[in-house]
Amino acid sequence: MSLVPTGELLSRAAAGSGCVAAFNVITLEHAEGIAQGAEAAGRPVILQISENAVRYHGGRPGPLAAAARSVAASSRGDVALHLDHVTDMDLLRQAAEHGFSSAMFDAGALPYTENVEATAAAARWAHGEGLWIEAELGYVGGKPGAPASAHAAGVRTDPVEAADYVRRTGVDALAVAVGSSHAMTERSAALDHGLVRRLAGAVPVPLVLHGSSGVPDEELREAVRSGMRKINIGTALNIAFTGAARRVLDGDAALTDPRKYLAPAREAISGTVRDLLGVLDV
Repeated sequence: MSLVPTGELLSRAAAGSGCVAAFNVITLEHAEGIAQGAEAAGRPVILQISENAVRYHGGRPGPLAAAARSVAASSRGDVALHLDHVTDMDLLRQAAEHGFSSAMFDAGALPYTENVEATAAAARWAHGEGLWIEAELGYVGGKPGAPASAHAAGVRTDPVEAADYVRRTGVDALAVAVGSSHAMTERSAALDHGLVRRLAGAVPVPLVLHGSSGVPDEELREAVRSGMRKINIGTALNIAFTGAARRVLDGDAALTDPRKYLAPAREAISGTVRDLLGVLDV
């Protein structure tokens, strides 16, 4: 057990009517904490690095990807590596060389026809390189330029349009807008589970829930029961990480050794991952 393809984990999840959780990696401590939490829970996991995280690291995906790949390779559990929310084709073209087995190409902000054209081109390229590809239809709230609310008119994913989109683009998974929102710090999102079930019945590929940090436990469980197969989580880890580091720093104004606050921050991520994987084990 070690580094495995994202598509393999999703196929297993779909066969068992379960899900795979994908957690955002920003630092080495994120990757280590996620892997430790997954091992403790006895569940497979996806380490995903976003275009924003790559930008934070100077626009170079290599160093962080190499760190995440090493963590995955040494894990006692099954771990996949995914490149998330890619809008830049130049970055997408670097995915395979840095060990990613999958990527999410994000043209969700474009009008429908342009989204289809851009995503179909990205999918053709990705499949030629052996990459599994995810895309988004509808617009999940919380991103720059998104509608003010995940409940705004017209932002939810339409099942008929989703079926057409998957057929025309050839993507392997579809992120859908069903009431969640990125970057939520309170777990108060209410999902449209009826819409999730209609989408699951309309499209032949796994559904992906973005913005899952703001979704309460029972809502997450019901989302999986309704047909969600990949659950993306980022902000919840950052809340745990920052909170733990802040508590240590607040307790010692003279502290300078980063290991003293990064270690408990990493442990906080591990515990959060373990707990969320328990919630998602439905």
